[in-house]
Amino acid sequence: MKNYKFIFGLIGKDIHYSFSRDFFLKKFKKETIIDTDYQIFDIPDIEKVSIVFKNPYLKGCNVTIPYKISIIPFLTRMIPEAELIGSINVIKICNGHRIGYNTDAIGFELSFKKNLHKMFKNDLRALILGTGGVSKTVSFVLKKLEISYQYVSRKKNKDFFTYEEINKDILEQYKIVINCTPLGSFPNIHYYPPIPYQYVSPEHYFYDLIYNPNKTIFLEKAEKRGAIIKNGLEMLYLQAEESWKIWNS
Repeated sequence: MKNYKFIFGLIGKDIHYSFSRDFFLKKFKKETIIDTDYQIFDIPDIEKVSIVFKNPYLKGCNVTIPYKISIIPFLTRMIPEAELIGSINVIKICNGHRIGYNTDAIGFELSFKKNLHKMFKNDLRALILGTGGVSKTVSFVLKKLEISYQYVSRKKNKDFFTYEEINKDILEQYKIVINCTPLGSFPNIHYYPPIPYQYVSPEHYFYDLIYNPNKTIFLEKAEKRGAIIKNGLEMLYLQAEESWKIWNS
């Protein structure tokens, strides 16, 4: 086994499908970055992250579902924007310190807003499906873009819609629908958020943070109704490049 001077990686659960390792290994080869590896740290619970951090060659990590919030207590500190968002997807390790960042925000913003000019309304509203770590990032960006939003959750909460409450009237008010859940991601590609797709129209914009498969059933159903659709692959690439800048700054 080759010994590496610099190791980076992805921390998550059930993430063998991730494109991250392939993305970074291709980047290392293309840019002649030597003695460097990118590994997948698939851990069953967040407590096991302490073992990952014991690697003396580890210089930085990306963090994915379901640990973007639960990893925070294991950090030395967070930069102000990441602290404001309340979700971490990048860790820089320097002199024993573990510093938390959020590059999902810039990745999502740059990817998402490319299609906003296609929208027919000025008073845009969005439904955020899911209430986990990535949904915090999405809501942060929507605030910045001055787009009002409402969360949709499986659990009853006075501040959220439930999936059962989503109807024709709500979908007429909220023209943007963003899937922040893992429903439909590989290998469970036959799942999708339970909303009434029959009320989707060409005035809607459906964005899925999932990138594998390329087109989830969530996006397929919206596309059949004429909606604008986009997956999370460009966001993945954008946030990954930002991660690399942070690790090397």
